[in-house]
Amino acid sequence: MAEINLNQKIAAYRKEGITRVKLGVTDIDGVLRGKYISLDKFESIADSTSGFCDCVLGWDMNDQLYDNVGFTGWHTAFPDALYRLDLTTERRLTDEGNLPYFIGEFVNADGEGLHPICPRSRLKNVLNLAAEMGFDARLSFEYEFFIFNETAHSVREKNYRNLSPLTPGNFGYSILRATTWSQLFNDLMDFCLAHDFPLEGLHCETGPGVWEAAIAVDQALAGADKASLFKTFAKAFFQKRELIATFMAKWSMDYPGQSGHCHQSLYDSDSGENVFYQQGEMGNMSEIMASYVAGQQKYLRPFLALCAPTINSYTRLVKGAWAPTAATWGIDNRTTALRVIAGTAKSQRVEFRLGAADGNPYLVAAANIGAGLLGIKEQLKPHLPVRGNAYAGQEELDTSLQFPGSLKEAARELDQSSQARALFGDAFIDHFVASREWEVREYERSVNDWQLQRYFEII
Repeated sequence: MAEINLNQKIAAYRKEGITRVKLGVTDIDGVLRGKYISLDKFESIADSTSGFCDCVLGWDMNDQLYDNVGFTGWHTAFPDALYRLDLTTERRLTDEGNLPYFIGEFVNADGEGLHPICPRSRLKNVLNLAAEMGFDARLSFEYEFFIFNETAHSVREKNYRNLSPLTPGNFGYSILRATTWSQLFNDLMDFCLAHDFPLEGLHCETGPGVWEAAIAVDQALAGADKASLFKTFAKAFFQKRELIATFMAKWSMDYPGQSGHCHQSLYDSDSGENVFYQQGEMGNMSEIMASYVAGQQKYLRPFLALCAPTINSYTRLVKGAWAPTAATWGIDNRTTALRVIAGTAKSQRVEFRLGAADGNPYLVAAANIGAGLLGIKEQLKPHLPVRGNAYAGQEELDTSLQFPGSLKEAARELDQSSQARALFGDAFIDHFVASREWEVREYERSVNDWQLQRYFEII
């Protein structure tokens, strides 16, 4: 933004009575971290940089410091990491008197270059590769989430057991539920529209109190921004109404998991045409799209930890649970990892169905687009599409297509992937893998309900 425009913006804020702004940055787990700053402080940093304690990139979602990373820690004394506000991302927070909100991202020590650890920077790095290849990537996320008649305090008091769902029973696409709760449905859609992450669809999914929201398509960076904002601000929306939503991959083994599907396509940077579309070919797939899908088939196994980043992610990746267990693809096949949607020149796309709602949208997008671009660069050809049930006969598939069954295994494969290191950088891969290894160790040193129920009395 030109300085004169910034000056005009500050003047307009003062005339409006705006005295502060809110900003947020995204950590490794996709959690938004941020603060309020005065308007004077905003004016001083809006066209330059400021600093966050770099512990926000060096701790887990419970604010526990990693003990196995080199980027930051007690050995570095936790200096500031520079961040810059993206002034194009301004939203007005309607619940806070139209307070301005901005997305920030970490930058290099020179204040300009892409940060080696920041998830948003890693996506921008992949999108730079797409631009060099002449492509503009577009995407949209769909999220499933459960809603409960609980608060942040009550779920802890109940130890996350015997929770009261917003509505009872399995009732996917229910007009009865949507009409009974029409005020809440409409309020959420209005809220999302007002904050520039509009939903193109919202409906009941199968399970007690579970909804699915489809965020409108946008260019890839903006699409990932909207997904990130939706997850945090939707949770705040419900908590302000004495409800709570979860985006866990699977909160109960009694119900299906919560997906975080990502629809994606590539457009020619010059002509603006969808390069995935070729009328008359199988599934209207162009050669570019076929290679993109083939790249995802080849690389989504080594990149899996970026898309399934938690211990809980792997409870969902089992056969028959509406989640894939191998890098299969098919045309309009919802049992495969990659669902090619044969559309028009405007709607031709691939849906990544592996992802759960717990994924960091910046890293999910980077892994998907990066894998697809590698497929194009290597002129790969996909395996034959799956017709019918993709779970049947998976034991016969090439083992390179079978997904790891745990976060520990997935992190190991990411660590060993030379393609991931070339695409995302050694610094990021080392840091992210260490953070996943930490997550595994935190889990392994806990005693869970299953262990107590199985061993407490009998063994």
